[in-house]
Amino acid sequence: MKAGQQGRSLQPSSSLATLYLAPKNQSERFAFLTEWYDPNASLLRRYELLFYPADGTVEMHDVKNRRTFLKRTKYDDLRVEDLFIGNKVNVFSRQLLLIDYGDQYTARQLGSRKEKTLALIKPDAVSKAGKIIEMIIKAGFTITKLRMMTLSRKEATDFLVDHHSKPFYNEVIQFITSGPVIAMEILKDDAICEWKRLLGPANSNLAHTDAPGSIRAVFGTDSIRNAAHGPDSFASAAREMELFFPSSGGCGPANTAKFTNCTCCIVKPHAISEGLLGKILIAIQNACFEISAMQMFNMDRVNVEEFYEVYKGVVPEYNDMVTEMCSGSCVAMEIQQNNNSKKTFREFCGPADPEIARHLRPKTLRAIFGKTKSQNAVHCTDLPEDGLLEVQYFFKILDN
Repeated sequence: MKAGQQGRSLQPSSSLATLYLAPKNQSERFAFLTEWYDPNASLLRRYELLFYPADGTVEMHDVKNRRTFLKRTKYDDLRVEDLFIGNKVNVFSRQLLLIDYGDQYTARQLGSRKEKTLALIKPDAVSKAGKIIEMIIKAGFTITKLRMMTLSRKEATDFLVDHHSKPFYNEVIQFITSGPVIAMEILKDDAICEWKRLLGPANSNLAHTDAPGSIRAVFGTDSIRNAAHGPDSFASAAREMELFFPSSGGCGPANTAKFTNCTCCIVKPHAISEGLLGKILIAIQNACFEISAMQMFNMDRVNVEEFYEVYKGVVPEYNDMVTEMCSGSCVAMEIQQNNNSKKTFREFCGPADPEIARHLRPKTLRAIFGKTKSQNAVHCTDLPEDGLLEVQYFFKILDN
Protein backbone atom coordinates (compact mmCIF):
# COMPACT_ATOMS: atom_id res chain seq x y z
CA MET A 1 0.00 0.00 0.00
CA LYS A 2 1.23 3.49 -0.77
CA ALA A 3 0.56 6.69 1.09
CA GLY A 4 -0.10 8.69 -1.99
CA GLN A 5 -2.26 11.45 -0.54
CA GLN A 6 -0.87 12.45 2.82
CA GLY A 7 -1.31 16.17 2.46
CA ARG A 8 -5.01 16.52 3.24
CA SER A 9 -6.76 16.06 6.55
CA LEU A 10 -10.03 14.21 6.52
CA GLN A 11 -13.06 16.47 6.76
CA PRO A 12 -15.99 14.40 8.03
CA SER A 13 -19.32 15.00 6.39
CA SER A 14 -22.08 16.59 8.44
CA SER A 15 -24.07 13.36 8.28
CA LEU A 16 -21.26 11.63 10.19
CA ALA A 17 -20.50 14.52 12.54
CA THR A 18 -21.95 12.75 15.55
CA LEU A 19 -19.61 9.83 14.92
CA TYR A 20 -16.49 11.99 15.00
CA LEU A 21 -17.26 14.63 17.64
CA ALA A 22 -17.15 12.87 20.97
CA PRO A 23 -18.91 14.51 23.93
CA LYS A 24 -16.61 16.07 26.52
CA ASN A 25 -17.39 13.41 29.10
CA GLN A 26 -16.08 10.61 26.89
CA SER A 27 -12.50 9.37 27.13
CA GLU A 28 -9.67 10.80 25.06
CA ARG A 29 -9.78 9.72 21.42
CA PHE A 30 -7.30 9.80 18.56
CA ALA A 31 -8.42 9.78 14.93
CA PHE A 32 -6.50 8.73 11.81
CA LEU A 33 -7.25 8.42 8.12
CA THR A 34 -6.09 4.99 6.95
CA GLU A 35 -5.85 2.94 3.77
CA TRP A 36 -6.27 -0.81 3.34
CA TYR A 37 -5.56 -2.69 0.15
CA ASP A 38 -8.42 -5.05 -0.63
CA PRO A 39 -6.78 -7.89 -2.63
CA ASN A 40 -10.12 -9.33 -3.75
CA ALA A 41 -11.27 -6.09 -5.38
CA SER A 42 -7.74 -4.76 -6.13
CA LEU A 43 -8.75 -1.48 -4.50
CA LEU A 44 -7.41 0.85 -1.82
CA ARG A 45 -10.17 1.36 0.72
CA ARG A 46 -10.16 4.27 3.19
CA TYR A 47 -11.24 4.13 6.79
CA GLU A 48 -11.33 6.53 9.68
CA LEU A 49 -9.71 4.73 12.63
CA LEU A 50 -10.61 5.93 16.13
CA PHE A 51 -8.57 4.79 19.12
CA TYR A 52 -9.56 5.32 22.76
CA PRO A 53 -6.40 4.87 24.89
CA ALA A 54 -8.21 4.85 28.25
CA ASP A 55 -9.87 1.49 27.61
CA GLY A 56 -8.00 0.26 24.52
CA THR A 57 -11.03 0.27 22.23
CA VAL A 58 -11.12 0.96 18.48
CA GLU A 59 -13.79 2.06 16.05
CA MET A 60 -13.71 2.29 12.24
CA HIS A 61 -15.77 4.14 9.64
CA ASP A 62 -15.87 3.56 5.90
CA VAL A 63 -15.02 6.97 4.41
CA LYS A 64 -16.45 6.42 0.91
CA ASN A 65 -19.75 4.87 2.01
CA ARG A 66 -20.07 7.09 5.10
CA ARG A 67 -21.06 4.33 7.46
CA THR A 68 -19.76 2.57 10.53
CA PHE A 69 -17.53 -0.35 9.57
CA LEU A 70 -16.54 -1.52 13.06
CA LYS A 71 -18.41 -0.57 16.22
CA ARG A 72 -16.36 0.48 19.22
CA THR A 73 -14.65 -2.73 20.31
CA LYS A 74 -11.93 -3.74 22.76
CA TYR A 75 -8.63 -4.41 20.98
CA ASP A 76 -5.51 -5.06 23.05
CA ASP A 77 -2.92 -5.15 20.27
CA LEU A 78 -2.88 -1.42 19.46
CA ARG A 79 -0.87 1.14 21.42
CA VAL A 80 -0.45 4.91 21.26
CA GLU A 81 3.22 4.36 20.33
CA ASP A 82 2.06 2.63 17.13
CA LEU A 83 0.11 5.67 15.97
CA PHE A 84 2.24 7.76 13.64
CA ILE A 85 1.90 8.75 10.00
CA GLY A 86 3.41 6.17 7.65
CA ASN A 87 3.10 3.26 10.08
CA LYS A 88 1.08 0.11 9.41
CA VAL A 89 -1.13 -1.22 12.18
CA ASN A 90 -3.05 -4.46 12.28
CA VAL A 91 -6.69 -4.27 13.42
CA PHE A 92 -8.45 -7.64 13.45
CA SER A 93 -6.18 -9.03 10.70
CA ARG A 94 -6.65 -5.97 8.50
CA GLN A 95 -3.38 -4.13 7.92
CA LEU A 96 -4.03 -0.38 7.84
CA LEU A 97 -1.61 2.27 6.61
CA LEU A 98 -1.90 5.51 8.61
CA ILE A 99 -1.81 8.27 5.99
CA ASP A 100 -3.11 11.36 7.83
CA TYR A 101 -4.48 12.67 11.09
CA GLY A 102 -8.25 12.58 11.36
CA ASP A 103 -8.59 15.78 13.39
CA GLN A 104 -6.55 18.67 14.74
CA TYR A 105 -6.52 17.33 18.29
CA THR A 106 -4.78 14.12 17.18
CA ALA A 107 -2.29 16.10 15.08
CA ARG A 108 -1.46 18.36 18.04
CA GLN A 109 -1.16 15.55 20.56
CA LEU A 110 0.70 12.97 18.52
CA GLY A 111 2.29 14.76 15.61
CA SER A 112 3.63 18.13 16.68
CA ARG A 113 7.11 17.00 17.70
CA LYS A 114 7.44 13.62 16.01
CA GLU A 115 10.56 13.40 13.89
CA LYS A 116 12.34 10.73 11.92
CA THR A 117 16.09 10.56 11.62
CA LEU A 118 18.78 8.23 10.36
CA ALA A 119 20.68 5.97 12.76
CA LEU A 120 23.68 4.34 11.12
CA ILE A 121 25.72 1.61 12.82
CA LYS A 122 29.21 1.76 11.32
CA PRO A 123 31.38 -1.23 10.28
CA ASP A 124 33.34 -1.24 13.55
CA ALA A 125 30.17 -1.78 15.62
CA VAL A 126 28.04 -4.14 13.52
CA SER A 127 29.17 -7.02 15.72
CA LYS A 128 27.62 -5.09 18.65
CA ALA A 129 24.41 -4.25 16.77
CA GLY A 130 22.17 -6.02 19.29
CA LYS A 131 23.49 -3.96 22.20
CA ILE A 132 23.24 -0.68 20.27
CA ILE A 133 19.68 -1.44 19.10
CA GLU A 134 18.76 -2.33 22.69
CA MET A 135 20.02 1.12 23.80
CA ILE A 136 17.98 2.75 21.00
CA ILE A 137 14.80 0.94 22.06
CA LYS A 138 15.36 1.64 25.76
CA ALA A 139 15.74 5.34 24.93
CA GLY A 140 12.18 5.36 23.58
CA PHE A 141 12.85 5.34 19.83
CA THR A 142 10.68 3.36 17.41
CA ILE A 143 12.59 1.66 14.60
CA THR A 144 10.50 2.09 11.45
CA LYS A 145 13.02 0.86 8.87
CA LEU A 146 16.18 -1.25 9.13
CA ARG A 147 18.58 -2.67 6.58
CA MET A 148 22.11 -4.07 6.65
CA MET A 149 23.96 -2.96 3.52
CA THR A 150 27.35 -2.28 1.96
CA LEU A 151 28.26 1.09 0.52
CA SER A 152 30.10 1.52 -2.76
CA ARG A 153 32.67 4.31 -2.96
CA LYS A 154 30.18 6.41 -4.97
CA GLU A 155 27.47 5.91 -2.33
CA ALA A 156 29.97 6.73 0.43
CA THR A 157 31.02 9.98 -1.27
CA ASP A 158 27.35 10.95 -1.70
CA PHE A 159 26.76 10.20 1.97
CA LEU A 160 29.81 12.22 3.12
CA VAL A 161 29.42 15.07 0.64
CA ASP A 162 29.52 17.68 3.44
CA HIS A 163 32.85 16.30 4.71
CA HIS A 164 34.79 16.54 1.44
CA SER A 165 37.11 19.32 2.61
CA LYS A 166 37.76 17.92 6.06
CA PRO A 167 40.96 16.17 7.18
CA PHE A 168 41.00 12.37 7.05
CA TYR A 169 38.21 12.41 4.41
CA ASN A 170 39.78 9.57 2.42
CA GLU A 171 40.32 7.56 5.61
CA VAL A 172 36.64 7.98 6.48
CA ILE A 173 35.59 6.87 2.98
CA GLN A 174 37.84 3.81 3.23
CA PHE A 175 36.46 2.97 6.68
CA ILE A 176 32.74 3.35 5.86
CA THR A 177 33.16 1.06 2.80
CA SER A 178 35.29 -1.51 4.66
CA GLY A 179 32.37 -3.65 5.80
CA PRO A 180 28.60 -3.77 6.28
CA VAL A 181 26.65 -0.97 7.94
CA ILE A 182 23.17 -1.08 9.47
CA ALA A 183 20.93 1.83 8.50
CA MET A 184 17.77 2.54 10.48
CA GLU A 185 15.00 5.09 10.32
CA ILE A 186 14.08 5.88 13.92
CA LEU A 187 11.13 7.88 15.26
CA LYS A 188 10.65 9.88 18.45
CA ASP A 189 9.74 13.34 19.70
CA ASP A 190 12.71 15.59 18.77
CA ALA A 191 14.40 12.52 17.31
CA ILE A 192 17.34 14.37 15.73
CA CYS A 193 18.47 15.99 18.98
CA GLU A 194 17.63 12.96 21.12
CA TRP A 195 19.61 10.63 18.85
CA LYS A 196 22.63 12.97 18.85
CA ARG A 197 22.44 13.03 22.65
CA LEU A 198 22.37 9.24 22.85
CA LEU A 199 25.30 9.05 20.41
CA GLY A 200 27.54 11.37 22.43
CA PRO A 201 30.47 13.45 21.11
CA ALA A 202 31.92 12.45 17.72
CA ASN A 203 35.32 11.79 19.28
CA SER A 204 34.92 8.62 21.33
CA ASN A 205 37.80 9.62 23.63
CA LEU A 206 35.95 12.82 24.51
CA ALA A 207 32.71 10.83 24.88
CA HIS A 208 34.36 8.69 27.57
CA THR A 209 34.66 11.74 29.84
CA ASP A 210 31.75 13.96 28.73
CA ALA A 211 29.06 11.33 28.07
CA PRO A 212 30.23 8.00 29.56
CA GLY A 213 26.88 6.25 28.97
CA SER A 214 26.63 7.24 25.31
CA ILE A 215 26.93 4.85 22.36
CA ARG A 216 30.26 6.29 21.21
CA ALA A 217 31.71 6.14 24.73
CA VAL A 218 30.70 2.49 25.13
CA PHE A 219 31.44 1.17 21.64
CA GLY A 220 33.66 3.75 19.87
CA THR A 221 37.45 3.88 19.56
CA ASP A 222 38.31 7.33 18.14
CA SER A 223 36.78 10.11 16.02
CA ILE A 224 36.48 7.91 12.90
CA ARG A 225 35.75 4.46 14.36
CA ASN A 226 33.06 5.86 16.63
CA ALA A 227 30.39 3.15 16.29
CA ALA A 228 27.44 5.10 14.89
CA HIS A 229 26.31 8.21 13.04
CA GLY A 230 23.41 10.64 13.20
CA PRO A 231 22.60 13.70 11.05
CA ASP A 232 22.80 17.18 12.58
CA SER A 233 19.69 18.77 11.06
CA PHE A 234 16.28 18.02 9.60
CA ALA A 235 17.61 18.72 6.08
CA SER A 236 20.58 16.38 6.55
CA ALA A 237 18.31 13.69 8.00
CA ALA A 238 15.97 13.89 4.99
CA ARG A 239 18.88 13.77 2.51
CA GLU A 240 20.59 10.83 4.22
CA MET A 241 17.39 8.80 4.68
CA GLU A 242 16.68 9.24 0.96
CA LEU A 243 20.13 7.82 0.21
CA PHE A 244 19.63 4.70 2.34
CA PHE A 245 15.85 4.30 1.93
CA PRO A 246 14.96 5.95 -1.40
CA SER A 247 11.31 6.88 -1.82
CA SER A 248 11.63 7.42 -5.57
CA GLY A 249 11.53 3.73 -6.43
CA GLY A 250 15.27 3.05 -6.24
CA CYS A 251 16.63 0.19 -4.19
CA GLY A 252 19.41 1.99 -2.31
CA PRO A 253 22.74 0.35 -1.40
CA ALA A 254 23.05 -3.42 -1.87
CA ASN A 255 22.04 -5.81 0.89
CA THR A 256 24.74 -8.04 2.37
CA ALA A 257 23.24 -11.51 1.83
CA LYS A 258 25.83 -14.15 0.92
CA PHE A 259 23.42 -16.95 -0.10
CA THR A 260 25.90 -19.64 0.97
CA ASN A 261 26.00 -21.95 4.03
CA CYS A 262 23.02 -20.08 5.47
CA THR A 263 19.73 -20.42 7.27
CA CYS A 264 16.87 -17.97 7.82
CA CYS A 265 15.63 -16.30 11.00
CA ILE A 266 12.69 -13.91 11.29
CA VAL A 267 11.99 -11.87 14.41
CA LYS A 268 8.19 -11.86 14.46
CA PRO A 269 6.00 -8.72 14.69
CA HIS A 270 4.90 -9.29 18.30
CA ALA A 271 8.56 -9.42 19.39
CA ILE A 272 9.34 -6.23 17.45
CA SER A 273 6.39 -4.37 18.99
CA GLU A 274 7.37 -5.60 22.47
CA GLY A 275 10.84 -4.08 22.05
CA LEU A 276 12.68 -7.43 22.01
CA LEU A 277 14.72 -7.01 18.80
CA GLY A 278 17.89 -5.86 20.55
CA LYS A 279 17.73 -8.63 23.15
CA ILE A 280 17.20 -11.31 20.48
CA LEU A 281 20.12 -10.01 18.40
CA ILE A 282 22.34 -9.97 21.50
CA ALA A 283 21.46 -13.61 22.19
CA ILE A 284 22.20 -14.62 18.59
CA GLN A 285 25.53 -12.79 18.50
CA ASN A 286 26.56 -14.08 21.95
CA ALA A 287 25.96 -17.63 20.68
CA CYS A 288 28.60 -17.01 17.97
CA PHE A 289 26.18 -17.04 15.03
CA GLU A 290 27.05 -14.53 12.31
CA ILE A 291 24.22 -12.29 11.10
CA SER A 292 25.29 -11.77 7.49
CA ALA A 293 22.16 -9.93 6.28
CA MET A 294 19.27 -8.22 8.05
CA GLN A 295 16.26 -6.19 6.95
CA MET A 296 12.89 -5.02 8.26
CA PHE A 297 9.87 -6.01 6.18
CA ASN A 298 6.13 -5.33 6.32
CA MET A 299 4.62 -8.40 4.70
CA ASP A 300 1.13 -8.58 3.26
CA ARG A 301 -1.00 -11.67 3.66
CA VAL A 302 -0.34 -12.96 0.14
CA ASN A 303 3.43 -12.96 0.74
CA VAL A 304 3.09 -14.62 4.14
CA GLU A 305 0.82 -17.35 2.79
CA GLU A 306 3.32 -17.98 0.01
CA PHE A 307 6.23 -18.16 2.46
CA TYR A 308 4.33 -20.42 4.89
CA GLU A 309 2.79 -22.62 2.18
CA VAL A 310 4.66 -25.71 3.40
CA TYR A 311 2.81 -25.48 6.76
CA LYS A 312 -0.70 -25.20 5.26
CA GLY A 313 -2.82 -28.21 6.19
CA VAL A 314 0.03 -29.58 8.29
CA VAL A 315 0.28 -27.25 11.29
CA PRO A 316 -2.98 -26.51 13.19
CA GLU A 317 -1.75 -22.98 13.98
CA TYR A 318 -1.25 -22.12 10.29
CA ASN A 319 -3.88 -19.35 10.18
CA ASP A 320 -2.63 -17.84 13.44
CA MET A 321 0.94 -17.97 12.12
CA VAL A 322 -0.07 -16.10 8.97
CA THR A 323 -2.04 -13.48 10.92
CA GLU A 324 0.90 -12.90 13.26
CA MET A 325 3.48 -12.49 10.52
CA CYS A 326 1.46 -9.87 8.64
CA SER A 327 0.39 -8.00 11.79
CA GLY A 328 3.32 -5.57 11.73
CA SER A 329 7.02 -5.17 11.01
CA CYS A 330 9.27 -8.21 11.13
CA VAL A 331 13.04 -8.45 10.78
CA ALA A 332 14.48 -11.15 8.52
CA MET A 333 18.08 -12.33 8.85
CA GLU A 334 20.51 -14.52 6.99
CA ILE A 335 22.40 -16.55 9.60
CA GLN A 336 25.72 -18.16 8.78
CA GLN A 337 26.14 -21.70 10.09
CA ASN A 338 29.81 -21.44 11.10
CA ASN A 339 32.04 -23.80 13.03
CA ASN A 340 32.21 -21.54 16.10
CA SER A 341 28.64 -22.29 17.18
CA LYS A 342 28.13 -25.36 19.39
CA LYS A 343 24.71 -26.22 17.93
CA THR A 344 22.65 -25.61 14.81
CA PHE A 345 20.59 -22.44 14.64
CA ARG A 346 17.41 -24.53 14.60
CA GLU A 347 18.44 -26.09 17.93
CA PHE A 348 19.30 -22.65 19.30
CA CYS A 349 15.75 -21.42 18.57
CA GLY A 350 14.14 -24.35 20.38
CA PRO A 351 10.76 -26.11 20.03
CA ALA A 352 7.97 -24.19 18.27
CA ASP A 353 5.81 -24.26 21.42
CA PRO A 354 7.38 -21.88 23.99
CA GLU A 355 5.83 -23.81 26.89
CA ILE A 356 7.52 -27.01 25.77
CA ALA A 357 10.71 -25.06 25.12
CA ARG A 358 10.70 -23.69 28.68
CA HIS A 359 10.44 -27.23 30.07
CA LEU A 360 12.88 -28.99 27.76
CA ARG A 361 15.20 -26.27 26.39
CA PRO A 362 14.95 -23.28 28.77
CA LYS A 363 17.90 -21.39 27.29
CA THR A 364 16.56 -21.29 23.72
CA LEU A 365 15.19 -18.17 22.02
CA ARG A 366 11.58 -19.35 22.03
CA ALA A 367 11.75 -20.39 25.68
CA ILE A 368 13.02 -16.95 26.70
CA PHE A 369 11.07 -14.66 24.37
CA GLY A 370 8.08 -16.70 23.06
CA LYS A 371 4.46 -16.50 24.23
CA THR A 372 2.38 -18.94 22.16
CA LYS A 373 2.97 -21.33 19.26
CA SER A 374 2.19 -18.56 16.76
CA GLN A 375 3.77 -15.77 18.80
CA ASN A 376 6.96 -17.67 19.57
CA ALA A 377 9.39 -14.78 18.97
CA VAL A 378 11.18 -16.14 15.90
CA HIS A 379 10.70 -18.20 12.80
CA CYS A 380 13.66 -20.34 11.80
CA THR A 381 14.23 -22.68 8.89
CA ASP A 382 13.11 -26.18 9.91
CA LEU A 383 14.92 -28.20 7.21
CA PRO A 384 18.57 -27.51 6.34
CA GLU A 385 17.88 -27.80 2.61
CA ASP A 386 15.30 -24.97 2.85
CA GLY A 387 17.68 -22.42 4.37
CA LEU A 388 18.88 -20.92 1.10
CA LEU A 389 15.35 -20.83 -0.37
CA GLU A 390 13.98 -18.91 2.62
CA VAL A 391 16.89 -16.44 2.60
CA GLN A 392 16.42 -15.92 -1.14
CA TYR A 393 12.71 -15.25 -0.64
CA PHE A 394 13.47 -12.23 1.54
CA PHE A 395 16.76 -10.90 0.18
CA LYS A 396 16.21 -11.55 -3.53
CA ILE A 397 12.44 -11.60 -4.08
CA LEU A 398 10.92 -9.28 -1.45
CA ASP A 399 13.90 -6.93 -1.40
CA ASN A 400 13.40 -6.27 -5.10
